Order: sequence, then C-alpha cells, then structure tokens
Amino acid sequence: MTITFFWIFLLVMAIGMPIVFALGFAPMVGFLLAEKPIFLKMLVQRTFAGIHQFPLLAIPFFILTGEIMNRAGITISLVNFANTLVGHLRGGLAHVNIVTSMLFAGISGSAVADTSAVGSILIPAMERDGYSRKFAAAVTAASSVIGPIIPPSLIMVVYAFIMNVSVAGLFAAGLVPGLMVGALLMFVTAIISKRRNYPKASERASLKQVGRAAWGATLPLLTPVIILGGILGGIFTPTESAAVAALYALLISLFVLRSLSLKDLPSIFLNSAITSGAILLIVGTATAFAAIASLSQVPTALSSLLFSISRDPLLILFLINVLLLIVGMFLDAGPAILILGPILAPTMIALGIDPLHFAVVMCINLTIGLATPPMGLILFVASSISRLRVEVIALEMLPLLAVEILAIFIVTYFPFISMSLPYALGYTAIEPGLFLISPGPS
Repeated sequence: MTITFFWIFLLVMAIGMPIVFALGFAPMVGFLLAEKPIFLKMLVQRTFAGIHQFPLLAIPFFILTGEIMNRAGITISLVNFANTLVGHLRGGLAHVNIVTSMLFAGISGSAVADTSAVGSILIPAMERDGYSRKFAAAVTAASSVIGPIIPPSLIMVVYAFIMNVSVAGLFAAGLVPGLMVGALLMFVTAIISKRRNYPKASERASLKQVGRAAWGATLPLLTPVIILGGILGGIFTPTESAAVAALYALLISLFVLRSLSLKDLPSIFLNSAITSGAILLIVGTATAFAAIASLSQVPTALSSLLFSISRDPLLILFLINVLLLIVGMFLDAGPAILILGPILAPTMIALGIDPLHFAVVMCINLTIGLATPPMGLILFVASSISRLRVEVIALEMLPLLAVEILAIFIVTYFPFISMSLPYALGYTAIEPGLFLISPGPS
C-alpha cells in the first residue's frame, strides 16, 4: 500500500472538507486508485470497532458532567472563591479569570465550555471594572486552554485509548503542567496590569470570607477529587469514574444546590448526546485512518525523515513541537491527536522517550493550539461573547500565548515537571540520560 491517501487527506482538508468526512474519504479514494476495493469494507469495520469500546464511555459521561455543572450555575461559586483568593491583586479580575479557569478545569475538562461559562460572566464584569474588552477576551481565551490540561481531560481520554497509555497516568502527568501554565499566565497578567494600572477587584479577603467562599465551592470542587481519588485509589476505572462524576453532578445540582429542575434534564441530555456523537464519530473514523496509515508505513516514513535530520531526541522533540504548533493553528486538538498520535508516537518510542511523557507534551501543545489563529476554536467563542473580531483578540493575546508556548518547551525538556507525579504513583519510569533532568532512579 502507498501513502497516496495521506496526500489526498491533506488536499481535501485544505479545500475545507469537514475532518470527519476527510478521514473516511481519503482512504476510500486511495483504495480505489490503488485498485484495491476489497479493502473498503475495512473502513466500515475499523470505524465501528473504534467506537465500540468500553473505555470510550468516559467521553459522554465527562461531557454530561460538564454540561450539568455549567447549566447549574456552578461557575458563580468558583468565581466568588477565586475572588477571595486573588481579587486583591493588581488586575484582580484578570487573576480571578485565570484561577476560575483552573478550578473549572477540574470539573469540565473542556476549553470551549470554560470559555463560554467563565467568559459570559467575567468579560462583561472586567469591562465594567475598567479593563479593555479585548484584554478581557484575551485573558479568557488564554486561560481556557488550562481546561483540557488539568484532569479530567477529554482529549487525554482519547489519546490514552488510541495509543494504549494509562488514563490515570496521563491525568497525573497533566496536573502540575496545568498549574504551571496558570501561574505563568498570572505572572504576565500581573506585569500587564501594573503597566496599564488595572484596578484591584476587592480588598484582601479575611480568612472568614475565604472560608465562606470555599465552603460555597466545596461541592463542585469535590468532583475532581472523586474522579482522581477514585482512579488513583483503585476504587473504579476511569470510565466508571466518569459515570460516578456525572451522577454526583446530577445529585448535587438537583437535590443539594437545587439549581436545576427535572424539566432542564432533557435539553442537558440532548446537548450532551449531540456533542458526544460528534466526538465519537471522529474517533471512529480516525481509528480507521490510523490503522490504514500504519499499514501504509506512514510512521516508518516519518521516522526515516526525522532520523535523516538528526537522531538527537532533544532536536527531534523541538521539530515535532514546532510541527504540532503549526497543526494546532488549523486542526482542533481532538482530531489532531487522533491523526498524528499513531504517526508520531512510534518515532518517540524509537528514540527512547517515555510514551506517557510524549503524550502529555502532545496534549498540551495541541490544546494551546485551540487559542491560536486562524482556526482556534476558543478564539471564536471568545469573539462571539465579546463581540470583537478574532484577530483583535489574537493580537492582544500574544504575550499570554508566548508564555504558554514557553510552557510547552519547559515540559518537553524538563520532564520531571510532568512525570514526577506519575513516577511516584508507579505509572512510568524514564530512562536517565535522555533529558536535562530525570525524575527518579534508573
């Protein structure tokens, strides 16, 4: 088999064919051109097999959890809690925006949900408080990328399934990098706020006020504790944890907070089903595409190309990060992971790089791509909320985007940042000598 279908795929993507159709159309045409129509039935079989997997049930349940929490108005309690923590700083509401995204990330795992929920509250509030609208939109978009990095994360579930790495290990690997990205964004925001003399949101909160706000946010913030605690404690699998989280969100929204009613449930279930269906269809077609790419020796061809440039893992990682940044400008994180994961990961393994480390690097890189023009999805969401053009928001975001790209390379070349926690929990071990710093003994 040749890689003709791969060039067809790039062509139809360039002319605007939706990703889910391009993933199926390109191999189909490739088989017909190669006069091998007998392989066409493999497309259908592989697509169905790619969806018909128990671990993928985690996706609709995590989506349902985020939908319930969003509709239940959980974001307000998170904003109030974040305000008591950082509202007294210069540029207080901008810091509140970032911290709220970090808290919300542990509930939804979706950058788009974060932009919509947090942005609809804080963009108008920041503008009323004296911030420029474009800065408010830029901070919202930049901080939303933390959503899929801090667990739970939908794209990490997808990557773990496609590449057969531990979901729990990948969740553990994303926690510290997610917090680091948030800290870097707050550092840049502090500099910008000082230069522009943005106001403080409030006076420093007393311990009593912090405690009261924390109590109000306790129930939603228990969601990531239940998910991660249950997985890491061996109480339930990642798939089961998603179902438990959805049930917990439903119970507290209906019977404890009483911010939802039974009449709200049909629309919540419908929205979750539509979103899940779209994602799972892409997963199915991408699974078939990846299988055909493997049979066509695409990973081998890519490895040969990269090895012809250099066999230094540090240089190869740099080149792949640049490639992923470019891809992230045009493809959403999920489809990009489904397409490129099976192609790039074998090359990384051949270099002796830990599969879990490359997994978290790839997930972070492509997640940040959601905030890069011209096709960054959360830019469009922030644009619709702020009623500003995408290019205006993107230009204002440049300093924030720069530190997020810096975070990619920090995680890449200092793997102890992401791998220490998985290493301590027994999920992985990194061969010493490949990187600047190794998290543990050989």
